[in-house]
Amino acid sequence: MGSAICLVVKFEIKAGCKERFIDIIEEHAKSTLASEPGCLRFEICNISKDDDRVFLFEMYRDAKAFEEHKASTILARTRKRYADLITAREIHISDRGRD
Repeated sequence: MGSAICLVVKFEIKAGCKERFIDIIEEHAKSTLASEPGCLRFEICNISKDDDRVFLFEMYRDAKAFEEHKASTILARTRKRYADLITAREIHISDRGRD
């Protein structure tokens, strides 16, 4: 088995859109954890209600599990749902997770 894949995703949210964005991402996290056995963790970090940033921490069993996630219809649908709510997204990927 290869190394786990860890992601930190940073979103910049448009003013007034954070609550709706969080609702979409919470639904996405639950769906991902329920339907993708290779998703080991999916955490949402909401710094504060006054901060327009939201961070996600995701961990996938290995590169195959991460590729399956990237190809999922759940992810594609979620990205469409939040597209108009964000101003930026940064994805940081590490393959230095646990073996």
